[in-house]
Amino acid sequence: MPAPRVEALVARLEKGGRKSHQILSRLSPEEWDTIVYAEPYGWTMRDLLAHFVSAEERLLALAQNVAAGGPGAPEGFDIDAFNAEEHRRLAAQPPLNLLAALGEARQRTLDWVSTLHEAQLDRMGRHPALGLISLEAMITAIYGHQLLHMRDLQARLG
Repeated sequence: MPAPRVEALVARLEKGGRKSHQILSRLSPEEWDTIVYAEPYGWTMRDLLAHFVSAEERLLALAQNVAAGGPGAPEGFDIDAFNAEEHRRLAAQPPLNLLAALGEARQRTLDWVSTLHEAQLDRMGRHPALGLISLEAMITAIYGHQLLHMRDLQARLG
């Protein structure tokens, strides 16, 4: 049975994943083309979903690195360049494929987080945007990152 802090992280990730899926799965084909962010280039709701997939996968890999005693993100990691490359990589993926990929990526995150021991949560590593933080904070940031963007998406929907 997972420790209390691990259980809390799992619960938060599950809740966030469910809420995001509920909102995203209801978007119409036209809404997927709605611009959420105009800068640095137009990010549609579909692009934001692709960003969620990419971020979930990358942040899980970084968290796994930190849990294993690694440093996390390399110093000088360029988030904007990474996001632009991932935007290009996932550009051809339709929303339904991305939605399924996000669900699968979140499940991989949940499965892995469930295996952690409390002591691992205190390991420190570099997050690409937040700098040197604990593994617990890094996992919380996976949830928080998506939540932040989902608020923007919902505001755009009105």
